[in-house]
Amino acid sequence: MLIPFSPPYIDQRMIDEVVDTLRSGWITTGPKTKKFERELADYCGNQATLAVNSNTFGMEIVLRWFGIREGDEVIIPVYTYCATANVIVHCGATPVMVDVCPTDLNISIENIRKAITSRTKAIIPVDLGGLPIDYDELFSLVQSKEVRTLFSSITKEQELLGRILILSDSAHSIGAEYKGRKTGSLADISVFSFHAVKNLTTAEGGAIALNLPLPFDNEKVYQYLCALTLHGQDKDALAKTKKGAWRYDVITSGYKGNMTDIMASLGLIGLEHYEDEVLKIRKHIFDQYSAALIKYAWAELPVYETPDKKSSYHLYCLRIKGISEKQRDDIIQRIFDRDVSVNVHYQPLPLLTAFKDEKHPIEDYPVAYDSYCREITLPVWYGLTDEMIDQVIDAVVQSVEEVIGF
Repeated sequence: MLIPFSPPYIDQRMIDEVVDTLRSGWITTGPKTKKFERELADYCGNQATLAVNSNTFGMEIVLRWFGIREGDEVIIPVYTYCATANVIVHCGATPVMVDVCPTDLNISIENIRKAITSRTKAIIPVDLGGLPIDYDELFSLVQSKEVRTLFSSITKEQELLGRILILSDSAHSIGAEYKGRKTGSLADISVFSFHAVKNLTTAEGGAIALNLPLPFDNEKVYQYLCALTLHGQDKDALAKTKKGAWRYDVITSGYKGNMTDIMASLGLIGLEHYEDEVLKIRKHIFDQYSAALIKYAWAELPVYETPDKKSSYHLYCLRIKGISEKQRDDIIQRIFDRDVSVNVHYQPLPLLTAFKDEKHPIEDYPVAYDSYCREITLPVWYGLTDEMIDQVIDAVVQSVEEVIGF
């Protein structure tokens, strides 16, 4: 049996909802997108949510709203997908990469502390694999007198916040929890991804979860960002359907990044069954892998639950102790030869051509590089049966032990 890595979760309920949308005559941003936004905010417990066409676009317009520009610095983990860094580069600013924690591969707060300068305007932590970072510790750092003193405001938004912005790249972590609160309500602003491989999908898509402190009005920020996603137009197509409401203004030179009702149709049904179906199934798969692999001395299992944290069970990042990158690649090939698809999350950014230069030698990030060399991501998806899980485990165990000589 050939086991794919991460096929999208699409069932008949979603198909029916998309068909209903197509027949409704409203296929762009409309009533279903607005409903999806409200239900996301209710689920996550944040103040307001804007649905957009991707996590990447969402992060970039938040940075632009906050006034990130040339000369500014934004701190990110070195162990992440390139989108986290690309959005900073697009704004003309500098991504400052820091190493991660060896336990959960999330960004190291201590390394953030060392990287903060007077040019730091934002920090983008990543909830890698679905496990939230230590948000209380991060907020304590940016709210400290020492760090606040370094912060200099250039825009009115920066002046209102009066400190470094915490913008969470929550692409992996919708439904995850930290101290009883769900992602979306943990940072100043969080941005989700609903790409095809994510736990909750709209094919492509994302959402900006606003949870800014007073004196910000999150609803007003939502309205401005909504305009920013529609070329700066202050009314979307749904608002203009009201009688006599054709006239609009363009309040800024914006972008095009709105979600459509076709996409939102998938998200509405997916969210309806997310907590009780999707997360339970994904946790079951994680638990099955861990129960089987914990007996092997070479297996370093991912952290996905602690007293304070609960993952969204997005990526099962297994690490093999004491192997080289070449051995890891050999193991992966043998797993594929046994008809099981696996992956690697992630190549640290300095290994990629776009970020490979003398300013970012990989030797400066020993934890990320060591973890990458030993990491294999196992398949986790709705519909993966116990029989398939056993096949994955057998393929991994046999392949590892062939390579390391057990």
